Amino acid sequence: MRRTLLAAIAAACIALPAAAQDRTIRVISGYAAGGTGDLMARLIAEYVVPFLGARGVVENRTGANGLIGAEVVARAAPDGLTVLQCPMGTMTITPNLPGVSMPIDPRTELMGVANVALSTYALVVAARGPHQDVAALLAAARAHPGAMSYASAGVGSAQHLSVELLKARTGLDIVHVPYRGATPAIVDILGGRTEFMITNLGDVMRQVQGGELRLLALGDDGGSPLFPQARPLSAFVPGLQMAGWFGICGPKGMTEESLARWSDATRRALENQTFRERLLANGLTPHFEDTRTFNARMAEDLRSWGEVIRAAGVRGD
Repeated sequence: MRRTLLAAIAAACIALPAAAQDRTIRVISGYAAGGTGDLMARLIAEYVVPFLGARGVVENRTGANGLIGAEVVARAAPDGLTVLQCPMGTMTITPNLPGVSMPIDPRTELMGVANVALSTYALVVAARGPHQDVAALLAAARAHPGAMSYASAGVGSAQHLSVELLKARTGLDIVHVPYRGATPAIVDILGGRTEFMITNLGDVMRQVQGGELRLLALGDDGGSPLFPQARPLSAFVPGLQMAGWFGICGPKGMTEESLARWSDATRRALENQTFRERLLANGLTPHFEDTRTFNARMAEDLRSWGEVIRAAGVRGD
């Protein structure tokens, strides 16, 4: 009886809500409220941080392609109490761009802690436009070199470089039209002022489901349970793969113990069905990677996106 009572008390202590914990962990987002990066920071604070016995607080520190927020984390103590919701672009694309003024260098001042989700990319066009599939889009671009344009969230963004990778693989001449973020780019695709875009599925999911945008293909072979009929870009351009990710990074110098605790908390959080469903509902695929595996992914993406940037002659100034 006494043993059963003690076990019940211990279980109740473990199940204390995050608000009842004394410690506060800051989850920094380098992007504005409302976007996918902000959403991910809030989900990390809500689902991962409680497994560390703490309360999560999200801070948005925007600017410089996410590097303002990254600087906050790089300057913080490496005690695991301040982390960055780090997307692929901030960690592997921006550091590769010539001419970019960086307040910190993510390659040397930050480190991966754990990966949380993969971000499927989507190639979309206006639903009322002429392009019914990828083959027709590529054929039109080939027939009229330099006449077709594509939108991106800005020079050096993942959207920009994804199409540059497509151009490199196909030899097509397509004009880049950069915008200040994904939302105005989508508006101009809908208005017929530019013809297509490759971006995070979460950026365009609502418009695709609402019939405003037509989803022509997904960027990688993993697919999406939300759009099971969508074909991968590799079906039209063999070997072409593009996907993003959203992970957790911290200041350089975090201890092995702290990294292990964060990694374990992330793994346990991703076993929560509600967390997984919320990720999937926003076009993201739950995908745990421990510290070593996540850092290996970042190193490979630094190398591969660097090659794309140099081949396309992209500059960030």
